[in-house]
Amino acid sequence: MSPAIGAPRARVTVAAAAAVLVTLVAVGAVAVARSKSTAAGFWVPAPAASAPPVAGPPAEQALPARPAPPNLPVIAYEPAPGGFAADPDPLSTEHLAEGLHADRRIAAYAIPGGSPFAYLAPDIRGVRLTMPVTARRQGWTAVLLPSANRAIGWVPPGGYTIEPLRDQLVVSRRAHLLTWNRDGRTVQTWPVTLGAPSSPTPLGRSFVIGRSHLAGRVYNGTDVLALGSVPDPGATIPAGLRGAHI
Repeated sequence: MSPAIGAPRARVTVAAAAAVLVTLVAVGAVAVARSKSTAAGFWVPAPAASAPPVAGPPAEQALPARPAPPNLPVIAYEPAPGGFAADPDPLSTEHLAEGLHADRRIAAYAIPGGSPFAYLAPDIRGVRLTMPVTARRQGWTAVLLPSANRAIGWVPPGGYTIEPLRDQLVVSRRAHLLTWNRDGRTVQTWPVTLGAPSSPTPLGRSFVIGRSHLAGRVYNGTDVLALGSVPDPGATIPAGLRGAHI
């Protein structure tokens, strides 16, 4: 997503926890980044939460978790493994006000008490990872997964911190409009350009992992937000953007 030509340049640097929720059918939501170096190819981690962390639900209230094999894959920048549940409300524009940050490597499950499919790490490529919380059930917490489209993972209690998410970006594909909300109130809107028909912007909720600048002859210096979503299967992506979460 990028501001339309002639529009005020929008570098969406929103104070919040490390995540940003993004929904695209008509809309999307997000929580954003802090800055150190913004050199090409380097990510800017999301900012620290403005409020103190909140402890997760007590373990004694939770459905028992099956032990996770040590050889499970760790979700990274590459597309996440399959097997996880679909986001039950992918086009919702509800503000998800909490994010989950793994304090250590923790297993993600398809359902509470079900089978684990991968591990979640505290960061991706050195960028602190905070995933929006979508639901709670039987002491478990569901989060939007990084490197996956319209998928959630369930996490048992322990090994994570819950942090506040104040900001949301809502993107209307039909109107080509991006709206920035903070604490449920609109702060600003911008006209934006979106993916071409051959490489459409993925629909559904996602979140901002971090911010970076692109390198290369064509896209050099372009400001981008690295999203949790990835190109949908069949999308034709330019060579300079293949594998990018934007």
